[in-house]
Amino acid sequence: MSENKSENLPRFKSLDELADFFDTHDMGEYWEQMPEVRFDINIRKRGRLIAVNEELAGRLTEIAESKQIPPETLVELWLKEKISESYQRKKSSQNEIVPAIK
Repeated sequence: MSENKSENLPRFKSLDELADFFDTHDMGEYWEQMPEVRFDINIRKRGRLIAVNEELAGRLTEIAESKQIPPETLVELWLKEKISESYQRKKSSQNEIVPAIK
């Protein structure tokens, strides 16, 4: 920073223009002029990666494309169905209520 003296932050017409400016300028020089920003982050949903062999992945992709959905969505739908069916069979033999998968 230069002697604790900061320049006024210019006005920008777009986010791209702002980003280009800070590619060549030190944000610290303009820190006091930056507006305070608050936002919420939802970190509850987690994803897991599961390995699938190449042939199976290819077949999944073909089916997903025919349904016009991403392969990940197709796999999630099928897994929910299978898990629900498994719970149904297990719980019906025990006369219990089956929890829904969200």
